[in-house]
Amino acid sequence: MTSIIAGRLQRQDQVELAITELLAAGFPRDGISAFYVNPAGQHDLYPVGGDRDESPGTSEADEGLLRGAATGGAIGAAVGVAGIAVMGPVSSVLGAAVGAHIGTLVGSLSQMKEGGEDESGTDHALPQRESGMVVAVAMNGQGSEAQVIAILEALGADQIERADGTIAAGDWGDFDPRDTPNLIRHPE
Repeated sequence: MTSIIAGRLQRQDQVELAITELLAAGFPRDGISAFYVNPAGQHDLYPVGGDRDESPGTSEADEGLLRGAATGGAIGAAVGVAGIAVMGPVSSVLGAAVGAHIGTLVGSLSQMKEGGEDESGTDHALPQRESGMVVAVAMNGQGSEAQVIAILEALGADQIERADGTIAAGDWGDFDPRDTPNLIRHPE
């Protein structure tokens, strides 16, 4: 792993110019990576899409699901017992099943966070990397970080960050878009 300096740019022509200037400054082409970062939640890291196996705000939904199923099942069974005279013994089982199903829905939804609720202490509360074109340079002893930062800033890069990783043949193979960026230059 090496130190990597990366900056977000808005336009393709800025990316092409950054690569040209970095090459002119002596950085090798195979140590420069350029790619697009999708908006948060759209990185397709799981077979069904998305960035996480659990949606933000649903971390407590399992607990609500279990409580809702138990409460709904008990209420449904009680209602079903009252219906034995009309429908026979199947009504208590059917009532319990319907009650449990409705209870799981109500219980899990009641435990989900609303938009804007505090999620401090969770990975959902961490600053997210913004989408856009990224130019990244592996610092393998050619040039200085200050030189790369100056080139990227001159071309309008914002969110300039420092990371550890590996760029080989122009590909930042261990880049994870979900990582919290270690910003060294913040947008104005």
